[in-house]
Amino acid sequence: MNELSRLQSWYANQCNGIWEHSYGLSIETLDNPGWCLTVDLIDTDIFELSFIELKREAIESDDDWLVCRVEDGRFRGHCGPANLQELLSIFLDFAGA
Repeated sequence: MNELSRLQSWYANQCNGIWEHSYGLSIETLDNPGWCLTVDLIDTDIFELSFIELKREAIESDDDWLVCRVEDGRFRGHCGPANLQELLSIFLDFAGA
């Protein structure tokens, strides 16, 4: 199963008639350029899980970087323009999806 299918499945599993009215997830672009993934963890089965911040600075290319952390009840990930699939995979592995 690819990352998009896994993300769709994880999201669908959170939708219980209540969660999706107050929480959700977003994928946005950044101007440096890159991607931003924000996922609300409140009222999910992974809210209590620990996540160690992950940071990889650009080495081979200015566009190849990644930062992920959990703060304020949200998973927040930022990455270079070609790292979105990797970012989704990191979140989904964390979520057990």
